[in-house]
Formats: sequence, structure tokens, C-alpha cells
Amino acid sequence: MLACTIAAVPLLDIASVATQQFPLTIHQISDRPSGLKSAHLKLRLAEISRSSAYTPPRIQPGTSKDTVSSPHPASASEANKREDAYSLHGLHPFPYDVILIDVGHGGIDGGTSHGDILEKDINLEISRRLFMLLRKEGFHAVLNRDGDYALSDDNRWHRSRSRHQRDLAQRKQLSKEIPTEVIVSIHVNWSKNTRSRGGIVLHQAEGRSSLLAESIQRELNQLYSRTNRVTVGKPFYLLNTTDVPAVIVETGFMSNPEDRLMLTTRKGQAAIAEAVANGIISYFAAL
Repeated sequence: MLACTIAAVPLLDIASVATQQFPLTIHQISDRPSGLKSAHLKLRLAEISRSSAYTPPRIQPGTSKDTVSSPHPASASEANKREDAYSLHGLHPFPYDVILIDVGHGGIDGGTSHGDILEKDINLEISRRLFMLLRKEGFHAVLNRDGDYALSDDNRWHRSRSRHQRDLAQRKQLSKEIPTEVIVSIHVNWSKNTRSRGGIVLHQAEGRSSLLAESIQRELNQLYSRTNRVTVGKPFYLLNTTDVPAVIVETGFMSNPEDRLMLTTRKGQAAIAEAVANGIISYFAAL
């Protein structure tokens, strides 16, 4: 499990990471959702290229709930064979269940803002760091957005004229097109009350989603020194329409000066990503 101190997270230069340390590849998938005759779905999945395959960490019988086992060497060989089979037969490019990181907003949709500070940019920076931390710990993770573009631009199959509806539908369809284990949607909060601060996690009215939310909330509360509580996100499309455990992580309040400093600095973004990663790891350790 990752350390909870801010200092433990290296300050990452995203441009450097993307082009040198961890080259990103874009997988583009064209498909037709069932029931739609002329649908065209292009899903952009950003995934770090790795030379060796590995399986997601699992808890071994008889071990502590805090202990996540490393993949056995033999299982890595089997994983290679499975990936080769998927490649040869043209099957799904993601043979394992993944953690889908839903990067909120993008492109024309800037989300909440403060001056020239846009939520979409903060979401992307935190999500990239979260992605790399999870992969470092052996989890399969993907981003549904790895640049400043709107997912609605890729949605040519939804008949709605509403860009917002096309964006939401694209995010939902993406979670169905790949074998998703959980969905973690990254956002930034805003309130008329500038004293409101800290992270808040919204979840489905479902046990596993609630457990995931509690795990992440606990880490964010420790980071922000708050006692915020999770809440059921009843009105949110993503939580209402996905079949797997999903949460929306409001990583802080743009409207609060202290939170805004955390959200807009490299050190703060790294600390937030680490807290969310710790929460996700704790969730899988508790299963």
C-alpha cells in the first residue's frame, strides 16, 4: 500500500512522463452498441506500454486484509499466453478486468472554474498521476481521456443533439466495451460557501460502491484533515447507468482558497492522486 505522506510521492512532470519515462499508446476501438444500426463508437483508452504481462493483485487465503499478493512467476507466463491468444484471434485488447479512470469534462467542457483555472485540466493531471500509481502497484488501469478533448466528439452514434448527453453516453458505453472492474470518476467540487473544503466521494446505492467510496473518503479526509462523509449520488448519470461499482471523487473545492492551492500545485495533485490510489488499493484488499 502506498504511503500516505505527501513527501512520499515524487513530483512528476507530466510532459516528461508521457514522452520519455512511460510512453502512452492510444487504443482506438470501433464498434456498434447493441440495438443501434448506424452507431460508430471510437473509444480512446490510454494505457502505459509494458513489455511484461502481469495479473492484478489478489488477496491470498489466510493472509492479512492489508496484504496484497504479488503475481506468481508462473501466472505471468500464463498471462502472456492469454494475451497472445487475444491478439491472434482479434479479441478484446483488455483480457483482464481494469480500473477505469473516468477523467471528468474535457475539450469545450471546462467544468467548474476560477479565473483561468479550469476543472478539466486539474482532473486530467490528477488522473494521470493516479493512473501511474495504480500501474506501479500492479493494477490494470485505463484512462478514458488522456488529452484536452471532449468525449462527445467521439460519439457519432447517439442521436441526441445535446453535447452533454453524448458525452455521458460515451462514458457509459466505454465502461461496457471493456472488462471494467470498478469506475473512479475524477472531478473538482464548487460551493457558494467558500469555507467548504476537502474531498467528497459519491457512490451508488450498492454495497461494493459504498465500500470503495468509504475507502477513498478515509484517505482524502486524512489528507485534508477533514471529517467529510460519503453520500449516495442519486442524480448522477454515471452512477445510475453503470453495472459495475462506480464512484465520483470530488477531489476538493475550487471555491476554497486552501483547496484550490492543493488542486493546482504539482505537490498537491500528487498527494490527492496518492490518497485516491490508497483508497482503491484498500478496497481491493478488503474484498
